[in-house]
Amino acid sequence: MPGDSTGPAATVRGRGGRHVTHRPPPDPGPAPLDPAPARPDRPLGIKDVARAAGVSTGTVSYVLNQPDRVAAPTRRHVRAVIERLGYVRRDSARQLRAGHSRILALLVHDMGNPFYAALARGADRAARAAGLGVMVCNSAGSSAEESSYLALFAEQRVRGVLLAPTGPGPAALRDFRRHGIPFVVVDRCAAGGEGCAVGVDDVAGGALAVRHLLAGGHRDLAYVSGPAHLRQVRDRRTGALRALAEAGLPPSALREVAGERLDVVGGRDAGARLLGLSRRPTAVFCANDLLALGLLQSLHTAGVRVPGEIALVGYDDIEFAAAATVPLTSVHQPAHTLGTRATRLLLDENDPAHRHQHLCLKPRLVVRESTVPR
Repeated sequence: MPGDSTGPAATVRGRGGRHVTHRPPPDPGPAPLDPAPARPDRPLGIKDVARAAGVSTGTVSYVLNQPDRVAAPTRRHVRAVIERLGYVRRDSARQLRAGHSRILALLVHDMGNPFYAALARGADRAARAAGLGVMVCNSAGSSAEESSYLALFAEQRVRGVLLAPTGPGPAALRDFRRHGIPFVVVDRCAAGGEGCAVGVDDVAGGALAVRHLLAGGHRDLAYVSGPAHLRQVRDRRTGALRALAEAGLPPSALREVAGERLDVVGGRDAGARLLGLSRRPTAVFCANDLLALGLLQSLHTAGVRVPGEIALVGYDDIEFAAAATVPLTSVHQPAHTLGTRATRLLLDENDPAHRHQHLCLKPRLVVRESTVPR
């Protein structure tokens, strides 16, 4: 009957032939909100969050995408439910509509180099401020690896690419422009084509290093370089030769010790070669700090005094330079600033008024105990 929440009674025959009347338990009313998704065999969806929070799917969507449109108490409640359930939104549909993801890609020569680690921190800081993330990948200085990663970035529709190129300028970058994927070349002052670039003037940096050594009275110098296809290695050598020419010295005053590595192991190898020379240079300029630190280890092991017998200058001014056994004189590159500026340029690419820029920052010399006037 209306209003009777117990439902109809049922009469059954019990033991001894007696008739017993049973009534069903009271109706508990509407089921409470599910504290967890009803189907744990599939990924959590926005409907599961809405059901657990007791709100509409539209409210959950606003909390995720336009939180300012939701009252603060509701926003906090929904976020608490999201955290409790461990919900991770799937962006595939939204990426399909937008044509790109919320990830920036950063491709560098060597993820183990503290210079690139600092650059990545700068990029991440600027990206996070814009609600984006950064994926860092390693080309190992290989053009083949570089091309493979660039193809992957295009397939994944990344929001944009920050690239420290291994060569003059990958042809894949032209395809990026055609597909609407912006890119910025980092650690180089010119992009070699249409696009933005942020770097440090490596020619000026090489000249700074050698001028400092010349001012200390050195006239027999060596340059420990790296892979010749890297623009930075060549530009630093160009700057070193320019400083020699300014001082009226021939290019032969700078002996090059070339190698295929830009790390500590490469520096140790260069040290072994220098120690085997019948006439050792009195000063050495290295293409980066890792080479210089490896060379310093070799010289120290062989009992060669730095700077007493050989003065030493590195490049990049990584954090370890100041903490070396003999604190290292180095050409400073503002790696964190490079990453931040490059990322901001990349984000500006979506502005119709944006114009491509080539930002060339000035290096500076940081003098420490590895060089002294002779």
